[in-house]
Amino acid sequence: MSVEFTYTDIRTDGIALTAEESQQIARAALTVALDFRGHSLHDAGLLHAVELAAAALPAPVRRALIAFRDRSNAAGCLLLTGLPIGELPATPARTEDEPVWSEVPVATISQLMVMSVLGRSISYSDEKNGRLVQDVCPKRGAEQRQENSGSVLLELHTEDGFHPNPPHFLSLICLRSDHDEVAATVSGGIGDALPLLDEDTVEALRQPEFRIRFSSSFVPDSSVGALTPAMPVLTGSAEHPDLTVDFNATTATTPRAQAALDRLEEAVRHSLKGLVLRPGDLIILDNRRAVHGRTDFTPRYDGRDRWLRRSFVVTDLRPVNRFLGEGRSHLPVTPGHDRPMSRPLAERVLASVTGA
Repeated sequence: MSVEFTYTDIRTDGIALTAEESQQIARAALTVALDFRGHSLHDAGLLHAVELAAAALPAPVRRALIAFRDRSNAAGCLLLTGLPIGELPATPARTEDEPVWSEVPVATISQLMVMSVLGRSISYSDEKNGRLVQDVCPKRGAEQRQENSGSVLLELHTEDGFHPNPPHFLSLICLRSDHDEVAATVSGGIGDALPLLDEDTVEALRQPEFRIRFSSSFVPDSSVGALTPAMPVLTGSAEHPDLTVDFNATTATTPRAQAALDRLEEAVRHSLKGLVLRPGDLIILDNRRAVHGRTDFTPRYDGRDRWLRRSFVVTDLRPVNRFLGEGRSHLPVTPGHDRPMSRPLAERVLASVTGA
């Protein structure tokens, strides 16, 4: 169903920081950046300092983040505007041009400060070299990809829904908008979509009759097209279910499941929320309650293209500690990588998906 998204703009619902509050956050971020100059973002001391620095966030912002962490909302997204981003280099057009975190210290630490209220930072060694904060910008030659390096319409999906330990929350901070200011980030929350679904559809979505294709960035060439074990799309309580789906990469294994998947997509598309992100905007997505996507745009590769930075958190590190390699970087799940997970470990991780 690759058609343009129609959405309700949420800018007026965002939490707007004042100039003074933004400056206060920038000062706290720079203090951390200076104290840990030359350190990896995976440094435990740095991440603990970030959590302490989050006290610089205004109380209403922290209160909203805590409420979103604990109860989410129907749309599965929360918007902050006016965050400091500091001075910026050119938008990287190649992976090798992506800056180290200390080249964009204000935006990096400010984003991590916000996310530390929601959980504990995590990354995935399969993707973006395990960076804890990742650049999301168009890459020449990748325009048609259903990945963050593309510029075509990015279909609605749970982030890393194929992974046994996907992030619980993710955020996108805007450093630069696209030239034409048309690239809208959208969110579809199960809280908004659920009332549009009949009981039979909901029951079908709770059956383990769906498989999600692994993202190409997470699997070696020999495993392209690999699918998860059969799993449900909806889990959890009847009133507040969790959602795991990728409408571009989910395969239904029965006709009933396919019909339910189609009805879910229609309901989600009917209730989309979103906006064109501007510099200093940060959108937070509840990855257990919402899918997200992006409308298409035209990059120019002139150093001023759309540039977001992404970060992930899980609410508790303890369940995933045994799967972490260097710092907070999750080890690969599939074989064939430079640093593959051992077969017993991989089996334990995959078993966590199916409950085996």
